[in-house]
Amino acid sequence: MTSESTVKTLLILGASGDLTGRLLLPGLARLVARGHAAGLTLVGAGSDDWSQEQWLERLDTAFADENSQATTDGKRELKRIRSSTSYHRLDVTSGGELASLLAGLEGPVAVYFALPPKISQLACEALTPEEVPAGTRLVMEKPFGSSEESARHLNKTLAALVPEDHIHRVDHFLGKATVLNILGLRFANTFLEPVWNREHIEKVEIIFDEDLALEGRARYYDGAGALRDMIQSHLLQIMALMAIEPPASVDERDLRDAVATLLRASSIKAPYAKNTRRARYSAGSIDGRKVPDYAKEKGVDPSRNTETLAEVRVDIDNWRWQGVPFMLRSGKALGSMRKEAIVTFRPVPHLPRGFTGVDSPNQLRIGFGPDTLQFDVDVNGPGNVLSLDRATLKAELSASELLPYGEVLEGVLSGDPLLSVRGDTAEDCWRIVEPVIKAWARDSVPLEEYPAGTPGPEGWPT
Repeated sequence: MTSESTVKTLLILGASGDLTGRLLLPGLARLVARGHAAGLTLVGAGSDDWSQEQWLERLDTAFADENSQATTDGKRELKRIRSSTSYHRLDVTSGGELASLLAGLEGPVAVYFALPPKISQLACEALTPEEVPAGTRLVMEKPFGSSEESARHLNKTLAALVPEDHIHRVDHFLGKATVLNILGLRFANTFLEPVWNREHIEKVEIIFDEDLALEGRARYYDGAGALRDMIQSHLLQIMALMAIEPPASVDERDLRDAVATLLRASSIKAPYAKNTRRARYSAGSIDGRKVPDYAKEKGVDPSRNTETLAEVRVDIDNWRWQGVPFMLRSGKALGSMRKEAIVTFRPVPHLPRGFTGVDSPNQLRIGFGPDTLQFDVDVNGPGNVLSLDRATLKAELSASELLPYGEVLEGVLSGDPLLSVRGDTAEDCWRIVEPVIKAWARDSVPLEEYPAGTPGPEGWPT
């Protein structure tokens, strides 16, 4: 069960950081302008010694786009947020400082840790249960911890402060519209479920390729890499939604129970040199823009061997999926942006003699942001009616009026944990990838290279 309390104050820790300015505040602006955060007070806190004017300047920049499009009521709400906000310089790891700030805020308070995982851990350890007011919600950014052990330790720390239903381990990649689109597609269509299994599906690929390079994020990214940053944090969750058994409802308990069961059956098996791949981009160009070698980017330590492109094969050891490869891939500085799941069906067992042309396996493609649906089928082509040709059926799926971080914040403010990752699931995601992390640290898998702006190394399955 979830609390029915309404959050009165949103406290952002790490308010002067990149995440807050680039994603969190614009998401909040749309949420506020669309009337989903009535009466909310915003408070920022960070280690930088910012003045109130600097904080307001950040808000003005982040709110600018929404302000220009908002209705009169929306602009009024944005103005109200701006007029009541405040910024506090704070060392969240110092005992008493965060507690003192919390004590002076109108509750219930949602504390958003827009901080690196290690700092979030230290901040929570600096609090005692008595210092956390009743109704407080703790909002943790992914990656949640840095290993299975650290995630378990952080879970224990959080559980000592607030109940599990007041902990939001957010995954902005799982916008509510995306989640419901996948579930609706799978479970509302009788023609899909009978073939959604190992007998009819050859493989499933989940790909998140970006055409953006490092873009000044070396401080975080060089210590994470594509495997931790995207596959562990996000793509395993998408995979789970694609593969779960039909839940009784889309309430958070039924849905998250189904996800947890699926992930417990999932693993990346040895040999890792066969079932995983890693690469790093070298100098190149994207849309005419020169991109430097990753190893020479500012803030990068080349000796870390941080991968900017990762691909793993996940096996799900259960009745439905035994033997079906789930290929998860994500990378940066690639030639084109691809955000999609591709389901490839097995070939027909027998094509009647007389047909010509290419009989290609049917593919179902689900695009993420914008959410789209494509179904590739073989049909009789024009001219020779026995010649097979490929046709694509396309549809646009429902989209949210909110930005991804706006959807996350709406769930936090309303107490809806649907887009939040449960504690046991967060630990399991690390369990799945940790053997790969250790194998890569031993250089058991070569670190390949690809020029920025290309599709990646040749010969990869995806």
